[in-house]
Amino acid sequence: MPNIDILVLAIVQGITEFLPISSSGHLILVPQMFCWPDQGLTLDVAAHVGTLLAVLVYFWRDVGSMAGGMIRLAQGKRDPRARLVWLLLVASVPALIIGFLLDTWVGDALRDYRIIAGTLIGFGILLYVADRFGLTVRRMEHMNTGSALAIGFFQCLAFIPGTSRSGITMTMARFMGYERHEAARFSFLLSIPTISAAGLYKGLQLFQEGDTAQIERAAMMTGFSAVAGFLAIVFMMYWLKRASFAPFVVYRIGLGILMYVGLYLGWSVGCA
Repeated sequence: MPNIDILVLAIVQGITEFLPISSSGHLILVPQMFCWPDQGLTLDVAAHVGTLLAVLVYFWRDVGSMAGGMIRLAQGKRDPRARLVWLLLVASVPALIIGFLLDTWVGDALRDYRIIAGTLIGFGILLYVADRFGLTVRRMEHMNTGSALAIGFFQCLAFIPGTSRSGITMTMARFMGYERHEAARFSFLLSIPTISAAGLYKGLQLFQEGDTAQIERAAMMTGFSAVAGFLAIVFMMYWLKRASFAPFVVYRIGLGILMYVGLYLGWSVGCA
């Protein structure tokens, strides 16, 4: 894959990972639009690792606080800062199990245009309903184990391309009454254990294959997506303090409808 392709895809991943419009769906659509070969799951994960770096940099205070809490906990001292670590781990367990099973038994079977179009529209409407009718009375300090686990189960739906990991977790958080800004904060922090596990799993596969060229391309993807991801987080956290999810819902529904129209009219979704 030429470097320009990696640059474009890394930017797309960095932006769409944190906007509730589906990074996996766009990483399938963009190569088709430009007649590029599918970049494959390895580079997909490399791009996700870049967005992981973006989260760690933006939320460095939260990360540092959690690390401090875990250190005190290891010393036998109770520390409320370790509670957030527990909630993130609990919320990550369902996705880790389902993700491994899907990668083993399903593979790329879900990477289909009809599925992407349907999930873009369906989960876009669900996000609108949650944001329109959900209360805004709860913050992260109000979250308990049950709430974290519920968000974790919803996160499993993100393995269906077009759903959006950030979108579906924020949707569930809004249904439970969390403020928009707080829903996004927990969703972004939840990406740390989830993406770390996926990156480690695929990284070990790359190491075993010993494909040096593939590793170099993955490193480029990681770097570019980290920059784009950081800027996307800055925008999203700013936006949700002042406005709703409505523009993202409109985008999702519009893109999904356009895809269905294209499929109905027989527009080409690939290259001869």
